[in-house]
Amino acid sequence: MTRHRPITDPEILRFIEKTLASYPADAADASVQQNRAYYDAMCAVFRAPRPAGLRVTDAFLGGVRCRLYGPDTAAEIVLYLHGGGFVLGGLDSHDDVCAEIAVATGCQVVAVDYRLRPEHPAPAQLEDAYAVWRALDKRAVVVGDSAGGNLAAGLCHRIRRLGGTMPLGQVLIYPDLGGDIGALSYVENAEAPLLSTAEVAFYRSLSSPEARLDPEQCPLSAHDLSGMPPAVIFTADVDPLRDDGPLYAQALKAAGVRAEIHNSAQLVHGWLRARHGSQRARDVFAEIVGTIRDFMSGQDKAARQAAD
Repeated sequence: MTRHRPITDPEILRFIEKTLASYPADAADASVQQNRAYYDAMCAVFRAPRPAGLRVTDAFLGGVRCRLYGPDTAAEIVLYLHGGGFVLGGLDSHDDVCAEIAVATGCQVVAVDYRLRPEHPAPAQLEDAYAVWRALDKRAVVVGDSAGGNLAAGLCHRIRRLGGTMPLGQVLIYPDLGGDIGALSYVENAEAPLLSTAEVAFYRSLSSPEARLDPEQCPLSAHDLSGMPPAVIFTADVDPLRDDGPLYAQALKAAGVRAEIHNSAQLVHGWLRARHGSQRARDVFAEIVGTIRDFMSGQDKAARQAAD
């Protein structure tokens, strides 16, 4: 019997089928370069056209290649860190997501083309994210999906340790925060359609054992979360990583940090690419956009709830 939470939503089932069609049966045995090609081709299948009139430029910030969406005159910035297990993806894989966030929020979005593993072992990815953050000089929210969610949370820890202005908020989308691989969601969703527990273990194996004790690489290992920016975490119910989000939110709250968790039934890891073909995904993406706007205005939902 397949081990994952049930999925009955026909739009999500079609999304899963369409995604898997991009990967041959022997993809697990292919090289890193070949898997990158499969991943890029899959992302291209779902990529939506950029909104008309949006200014997009590539530039180097802090010595790191980035893609900027929206005018330089925008008062606020969204720093976006893409997913892909630290091995896959880049500026093109999440191009449409970043473009749509820029238009919907009115902010400039800065997507980071951080170095990938295994050619560039950790913490090269975090070093790149921090270098870009140091180069920014505007009010900013940090957003990341999957491995990018790990980077977004880790970046906040590094900023606190090494200095710099903290983000106004952190938006973590189905993040890998280093949870125990024997925890409930890793067992319950061990064979989830688009990310299995075995795949999580593989991606984590590319880090050193010491990384499990470093809150900048494994945020759930942190003993001190005081001073972190407020967080809103979006998890997918059919995802081994699901329980990382509520555990991190609970730890943040225990340290006096505002945190909010949204778990979406029937959604799977990588659902961002389903936002134009699934009403569930479309609705949650709208919530993410609204959360970014609220952080920029200083009126995030968690703060409003705390005031009530």
